[in-house]
Amino acid sequence: MSKLTDFKLLSFDVYGTLIDWEGGALTALEPSLQKSGKTFNDPGLDQKHILQVLHEFEPVAERENPKLKYSEILTICHPQLCKKLGLAEPTKEESEKFGASVGSWPGFPDTVDALKRLSKVYKLVVLSNVDNESFKAGNAYGLQGFKFDAVYTAEDIGSYKPDLKNFEYMLKHVKEEFGVEKHEVLQTAQSQFHDHHPAKDIGIKSSWIYRPGAVMGNRKDPVYNWKFDTLGDMADFVEKELEEQKK
Repeated sequence: MSKLTDFKLLSFDVYGTLIDWEGGALTALEPSLQKSGKTFNDPGLDQKHILQVLHEFEPVAERENPKLKYSEILTICHPQLCKKLGLAEPTKEESEKFGASVGSWPGFPDTVDALKRLSKVYKLVVLSNVDNESFKAGNAYGLQGFKFDAVYTAEDIGSYKPDLKNFEYMLKHVKEEFGVEKHEVLQTAQSQFHDHHPAKDIGIKSSWIYRPGAVMGNRKDPVYNWKFDTLGDMADFVEKELEEQKK
């Protein structure tokens, strides 16, 4: 595959790629900061550090509790995050509210328009670590109810990315449902940890939606076949390829 337009299906990560995972999580943490009389300007509470600490806890919780919903994973991580950051110990209700916030996190401003344009060229499917209820809420709010061709969640699969079982599940289902072969699938995502490295390990190509300034899921050894700052940039590139092919 030498061109983006050679692929037939895009498999999307959602949180971090289409929806602003980092902005949503930081907003959800603000009540804990206020309770502790702190702000993001206080020492040790800059946003990048907070996200790095959360990324320490989240994959561990997912590996240890693969059957839990993603909102429940966030609920587990919340008191650990507060303790590590020196914030006041949260109540059970406060941690549950943090976990439930995932459905109200905002989409990136370029996402919906880019999805509409890309849907004219590809089948679009979701391969997300989120649970079904949170995805339904997040899709309605952050993605304006955009209709994907299929949605595969960690709740359906019973494990969390970067587990290769999630990618095997997606590849099996897109072949059964759409007749799309492995080499025709392009993993489209921000996270190196959750998506690009496992995609390479399982033998599918990937497009890195870099999201400048992003922290979650970064690795010092990035792998990818295409790289764009935003999904809108990728949609522009696809349309340019199509125009070139008409000449």
